[in-house]
Amino acid sequence: MAVLYPNYEAGERRLLNEMIAVGEDIIDSKDLDLIRENANLNGESFSGKMSKLGSEYAKWYAKHFIMPKPVVRAIEDNYVYVHDLDQYAIGTTNCIFIPFDKLLSGGFNTGNGSVRPPNSIMTAMALVAIIFQSQQNAQYGGVSASKIDYDLAPYVAKSFAKYFRKGQSYFEEEDGAELGEISMSLFELQLRYPKTFRYALKETEIETLQGAESLIHNLNTMSSRAGGQIPFTSINYGTCTSPEGQMVIDALLAATMRGLGSGETPIFPIQIFKCKQGVNQSPKDPNYPLFLKAAECSAKRLYPNFANLDAPLNLQYYDPADPDTEFATMGCRTRVLSDRFGRNKLSGKGNLSFNTLNLVKLGIEYGTALGKRKKADEKGFYHALNHYLDIALDGLMHRFGIQCRQKAKASDFMMREGVWEGGEQLAPDDAVGGLLKHGSLSLGFIGLAECMKAMYGKHHGEDDAVYEKALSLISCMRDYCDRKSEELNLNITLFATPAEGLSGKFTKRDRQFYGTLPGITDREYYTNSFHIPVYYEIQAARKISLEARFHDLCNAGAISYIELNGNARSNPSAFLSIIQYALSQQVSYFSINHPVDRCSACGFEGIIGAVCPSCGSHEEDVHIRRLRRVTGYLTGDFQTRFNSAKQAEVRDRVKHTP
Repeated sequence: MAVLYPNYEAGERRLLNEMIAVGEDIIDSKDLDLIRENANLNGESFSGKMSKLGSEYAKWYAKHFIMPKPVVRAIEDNYVYVHDLDQYAIGTTNCIFIPFDKLLSGGFNTGNGSVRPPNSIMTAMALVAIIFQSQQNAQYGGVSASKIDYDLAPYVAKSFAKYFRKGQSYFEEEDGAELGEISMSLFELQLRYPKTFRYALKETEIETLQGAESLIHNLNTMSSRAGGQIPFTSINYGTCTSPEGQMVIDALLAATMRGLGSGETPIFPIQIFKCKQGVNQSPKDPNYPLFLKAAECSAKRLYPNFANLDAPLNLQYYDPADPDTEFATMGCRTRVLSDRFGRNKLSGKGNLSFNTLNLVKLGIEYGTALGKRKKADEKGFYHALNHYLDIALDGLMHRFGIQCRQKAKASDFMMREGVWEGGEQLAPDDAVGGLLKHGSLSLGFIGLAECMKAMYGKHHGEDDAVYEKALSLISCMRDYCDRKSEELNLNITLFATPAEGLSGKFTKRDRQFYGTLPGITDREYYTNSFHIPVYYEIQAARKISLEARFHDLCNAGAISYIELNGNARSNPSAFLSIIQYALSQQVSYFSINHPVDRCSACGFEGIIGAVCPSCGSHEEDVHIRRLRRVTGYLTGDFQTRFNSAKQAEVRDRVKHTP
């Protein structure tokens, strides 16, 4: 520990020494949980440490000099968590859906040079990676394509037309007739120029697959931030039924199944297959073969996840003529579709920030867990809940004020190029507040299961009556958000928080204060959002049906997943049936977890215990890369990238039988 500063006042010395201690923990990699808060960042690298030093100072600065005191007190008392606190003071925004159709068709400028519209699918996919990287540097959260199949279909058409003209010369099928439109869907062209058509189709398929491979390789290898962080990207697809759009979907799935250079599973982009009745959910639907391929790909590579366009929450603003009204997600699970100002679509807006409530602490204080009462004090609980919801919302509004005052030039690419809709109309020194109102401000929650255990002695997976109590609690939070949306005339939404670093922070401090309470603070983590605890023995169908009703309440985003027992690749029909069951239960967003291990000695990928079944190498002698889902996305190896709380959660995960 560095020496104190004797000439400073006691309070100043305390503040200085707080930062000195944190700095030493980062520089010497003493606190692994601190430097592994974000599994997408190598916190032990030089650039990762440099980034973390700046991050921790920015948090310290915000808490001591910027934030409202009641919010700071709620943080210190472990009731509220402010996500991405290091971005608070400078007014950065969270995540966004990028309008790729607009940027690709009109060209764009990265700030260092301008880019022309692409004339082929290969070039278009390369530019998608550049756009992702450029936008990532203008914000702190996820960057997403809500309809990448629709956005890229025109460039498949351009490549097909290019190869068709070339093929006519190769095969001497030029008959002097005016061609007009050249399209893969024109049966007349196929009849009149069969050799040319087959050639153009084959070459376009090859180029589209190569473009998809380059896109996925780029998004897994190009760093956009310190600590080796690659862009936190998501791509949504599955509903474009044109031949060109279908080719894009097929190529993305094929490239994902092929894997990276040595066959590794791609970590990014998060891939989401959009499921829609009449489009891809029955054998008669045009994209049903692609849905089957998506399930096969997910069984092998953990992606894609599955978005349910038919869930009631997602149908509210759905327009079959506008794919930008189809539900899609950003990052782990975030959704923004409805907008009280009329932009009831996705591209060109996103989430601005979110704060999370520690439901467990409230449950401990007003429940039966401490032995102070025989019956939960529900009136006291809800009074306290509303009190801390008010504080958490006040924090969001204060932060929103800072975000609104920022000049357009601060977010540069995002505003200048119109990634946030309307930004291109602002002058560099104009404030962005008039545009940010279309985004969402979200209140989240964690530990519903432990909260119920603290209140009533059982969690919502164990008892039907407690389940109804849990549902009422989340309904109350959603009602609060809806009410405040009306009062404040802003998009206030409820979030099933993707607790990564947070899952252990709340728990550790509550255990220090209340001690070890069985089923509540006796593990290293609190259960993610409304999920049934990962350690609880329950059948897959039961878990899905219990969690399904919470999805409609969480209009800022939610995800459910189950853990498969055994190698998912060996039973594709069971894998498919689980997905379809989740969709039938109106789960909004769903995925299936299963172990994907990789032996660094021979490249075998599957389920590996201590010894590789292919080459016999022991995990003590070679590195076994164990790929797992952290909250909604993947990381390269949970043993080296996850914090201790999430590692403990992975170890506790039980397998669910259908």
